[in-house]
Amino acid sequence: MKQYELIEHTADVGVKAYGKTVAEAFEHAAEAMFDIITDESMIDPIGEYDILLEAPDLEQLLVDWLSKLLFLNGAENLVFGKFQVTIDANRLSARVFGEKYNNKKHKMGVEIKAVTYHILQVNEKDPIFVQVLFDI
Repeated sequence: MKQYELIEHTADVGVKAYGKTVAEAFEHAAEAMFDIITDESMIDPIGEYDILLEAPDLEQLLVDWLSKLLFLNGAENLVFGKFQVTIDANRLSARVFGEKYNNKKHKMGVEIKAVTYHILQVNEKDPIFVQVLFDI
């Protein structure tokens, strides 16, 4: 099963991420986001970070999840390459692994400014996938 595919969109980039579970689809959406940011550079799991989120629905949880990772990228200069996500109802618990961005090691991909609600979708039935558009 493919993990994700990019969606062509005028002036933005979208992702459709698949998984055996919704939690795995959330993981693959995060992988796709950091592949876009680092142009698919290798990211070593040097640091571990825990993330806990709660939202009224899975769509908002997806936006909050990716926005939190994007915040850590911008504010702390961190890039992530491994994600362990658990979703229970509308609560997300995750352990993410990554390192500080290093321009000698990581390529500069596309800067993502925000996670948007346009084309946002969480499909819990087979095939399980999430879809999101990034403002670049």
